[in-house]
This record gives sequence, C-alpha cells and structure tokens, in this order.
Amino acid sequence: MRKPYRIAVIPGDGVGPEVTDEALKILARASELFGFSYDTVVYPFGADHYLATHELMPADQLDRFRSMDAILLGAIGDPRLPAGLVERGVIAAMRFGLDLYINLRPIKLYAEHLCPLKGKKPDDVDMVVIRENTEDLYTGMGGHFKKGTPDEVVIANQIFTRKGCERAVRYAFDLARRRGKRKKLTLVDKSNAIEVQQLWRRTVEEASPDYLDVTYDFAYIDAACMWMVKNPEAFDVIVTPNLFGDIITDLGAMVQGGMGVAASGNIHPGRVSLFEPIHGSAPKYKGMNAVSPIAAIAAVSMMLDYIGEEEAAHAVERCIADLLVSRRIPSLDASSGLKTSEIGDMVADGLKRHAGAAKV
Repeated sequence: MRKPYRIAVIPGDGVGPEVTDEALKILARASELFGFSYDTVVYPFGADHYLATHELMPADQLDRFRSMDAILLGAIGDPRLPAGLVERGVIAAMRFGLDLYINLRPIKLYAEHLCPLKGKKPDDVDMVVIRENTEDLYTGMGGHFKKGTPDEVVIANQIFTRKGCERAVRYAFDLARRRGKRKKLTLVDKSNAIEVQQLWRRTVEEASPDYLDVTYDFAYIDAACMWMVKNPEAFDVIVTPNLFGDIITDLGAMVQGGMGVAASGNIHPGRVSLFEPIHGSAPKYKGMNAVSPIAAIAAVSMMLDYIGEEEAAHAVERCIADLLVSRRIPSLDASSGLKTSEIGDMVADGLKRHAGAAKV
C-alpha cells in the first residue's frame, strides 16, 4: 500500500484561509474518488503569526518542508505590515531556501465569455510561462547609500547565472516537447537594451540541438506583452527571467479570465514544491465568504499532477472547465453572486461525475 502523501498547508493572510478550506475540500474528495491518501500539516506563517510572535518562519522550518511531498499556500500579504516583509520572509524564503527554480504558470482560457479580448477562443489562449524563480533582481543584492538624504543612492544588481538560465531553458524545452501542441519555445527578454541578457539567448541556442523537434524564437518583453494581447495564439511555452515573468503572468491571468482562475507552481523537479493561487490575499474581502476559490482549487490540480496523481488532477481541471463553460460559475471575482464555500461545493459535487467519466 502506498504511503500517504505529506502536504504542508499554509493558509496565510486575508482570504487565504477561506480559499484554502475549499481547496482542501477538493483534495479530500479527490482522495476518496481516486484512491490515494494524504496527511496535512498546517503552519500559521503569515501576518497574524508575525504580529503575535515577531517571527516569520523558524530557522529550521525549511528542513521540515523538505520532508514533505508538496506545500499548498493560500495567500500572503497584509497592509498592517511593511510592504513585502511577510512576502520576503515566507514566500521568497521558500523559493530561495528550497531552490524552487521554476515558476510554472499555465495560461489557459476555459470559457470564451471570460476572455476580455475580442474574438479569442479557448484554442487561442493555451500557453505556459516558465519564469526563472531564484535569480534576477529578486536576489536582493545591492543596497542604499546615504539613505533618507537628498544624496541617496540605491543599487540593485540583476543577477543571472549560466546554471540558472540553463536549467530553466531546458525545463521549458522539455515541457514544449511533452505538451505536444505546437512544440514551440519563445524566450522573452530585453537583450537589446540589457546586454547581459544575451546569456539567455546563447543558452537557448546552445541547448537547442538537444531538442530538434522543438522550434524556438525570441521576443523582447515589450513586444511580447503586445502580442499576448493581440495574438495570444502565437505562444506555446514561454521562458523568461524572473522579473519579466512576474509581470507577464499577471497579464496572462487577465487574458485567461482573471486572477480568480490563475494558479502557479514553484518547483524543483523531484523535490518538495510549492503550489498557490496568484491572486494575493485580498484583505478587503477577508471573512466575507465572497471570493472565488477556483485559483486555489486549480493549484490543488497542479499539485496533484506534480505528485503523480495525474488522473485526479485532470478530473479537477475538467470540472473547473465545465462549471465555467456552462456559466454555473458566471464569473471569477466577487461579483459572481456565489459564496466561496458554495463554489467549493459545486466543484466537489462535479468532481464525482468527472471521476466516473474518467474511469469508463
């Protein structure tokens, strides 16, 4: 008999606990229907924990995470704290400390009416962004000189390594091959203005002979943003540095229907990895039972796929798509008229039907 999966859960701040409850509801239903078992360990990290203890995470917490199969995060961020404090102390600490070097962001339109772009259909919006997740300006290398004075100087270093570029590029090439769609990789950079980013282009070109069945091209970040709006169907797999990936994945979320459906994985292949909705903590909706948990549920689908429960993962995704296409969930924001818990119940009920169809 298989051992139970060990899942770390960080509900976090704002609406995080509410959407996490619904995500765990779907995980429980998937476990019943697809015959796997799991144990969860809930951790309190976030703003309330920091305000009570003045601790972001214990020094040995990363070792605890390493014993897990996956981490599910609700949301982090709170206006009571300095901007970025808890984000750096929790999310960034896990990304860097666990070397989660891939940020995996599917951008997939399930229902045409959700897309703000005129005339675009689900077949037109089906791409994946691979954002390098551990380098670039996010390393925090740099500092202040004469801080708070009229002569203040701030320096931030944009860091890229060949290792960091190559492992992201090869992951993206491999994914383009596995997806079996257009088998096309696009590098998004700004190497015409930022000469050091030529490293990314050289890395793609030098890796490409190992992927002769995958075509590749290059796009500057400003042009890529334009094309994601004008011609999203041109993209299959995008690979990009950390900063640009942070920006274009939010653009992609809106193209696919909104933050309420967007989920991501922070991945180190073969090791414990982190899955989360990307919508943030939305503190103004805290406790209102009003926001959509679909992104958190989609994060569970990604997590199930990662740990090897592909059939369950695909059933969850099909259930989400069905509810959106049928307009039983009419929108992905707090204007849907549905409670957070009601949407979770709808997905849980629908999952049984999709699981049955999968086993026919």
